[in-house]
Amino acid sequence: MSATATFRIWRGDTAGGRFQDYTTPVAAGMVVLDAVHRIQAEQANDLAVRWNCKAGRCGSCSAEVNGMPKLMCMTRLDELPLERPVTIEPMQAFPIVKDLVTDVSWNFAVKRRIAPFRPRPPDAPDGTWRMAQADVDRVMEFRKCIECFLCQDVCHVLRDHQRHTEFIGPRYFVHAAALEMHPLDVEDRTEALRREHAIGLCNITKCCTKVCPEQITITDNAIIPLKERVADKAYDPIRAILRMLGA
Repeated sequence: MSATATFRIWRGDTAGGRFQDYTTPVAAGMVVLDAVHRIQAEQANDLAVRWNCKAGRCGSCSAEVNGMPKLMCMTRLDELPLERPVTIEPMQAFPIVKDLVTDVSWNFAVKRRIAPFRPRPPDAPDGTWRMAQADVDRVMEFRKCIECFLCQDVCHVLRDHQRHTEFIGPRYFVHAAALEMHPLDVEDRTEALRREHAIGLCNITKCCTKVCPEQITITDNAIIPLKERVADKAYDPIRAILRMLGA
C-alpha cells in the first residue's frame, strides 16, 4: 500500500460546494473512514461526517466512494486504486446537510406510512402461537437490515427521478416483505403497495441488491414476491370475475 494517498472529498452545504483534495498517510488495515477521521483531525477540523460504530452495524457512515454507495467503515483502502484520488461524496438521493452528511429523515417518515404488524389470534391453549421453522427462516433475512439506506441511494427512482413523494424505495419494500411474509401477520398491504407505495415503479434492475452490505437479496426475495402478490390480487382475471360476482 502507498505511504500516502489523496482523498477528493466533497465539501459544502445546501448552498452548494465543491471537491477538495487532501493527502494523508495511510497504512495497512485502514478503511476509508479511518482516512476521513485522520483528515478531520489533522487538516479539516470542520469536516462533517456521520458515523457511530465503525463496525458495519449501525449504517451511519454511508457515502459514495469512487461513485459507488458504500459504508466507509467497511471499505478497505487496499481494495481501492490509491494511485488515483479516492473520491468521497455524500449520498445523492437525499438532501445535503453539510459535507458528507445528508438528511435521511424522509426514510423514517416512510416507515410510519406502512401498516404495522397485526398478528392473528393465539392458536395454542397457553395463549401463544405455533409457527413452522421454514416460515420463520424466510423473514429472518430481512431482519438483517441496518438501515444504511445505500439501497435507497442507488435506486434510480429516488436518485435520478426524485419520486420520493410516491415511492417508498427498496429498504421499505424489504420492511413490507418482512411483515407480509411473517407467519403470524394477517394485515393485507398489497393495495397500499400498488397505490400508495408505487411498487410498480421498480423495474427490478437489482442495483439495490448489489450495494447491500448485509447481502440481503432485496430484489429476488422481497420485491419480486411482493410484486407477484400485488399482481395476483389486482390483475388476476379470475379474481376480478369473482369480485364482480361478489364471491
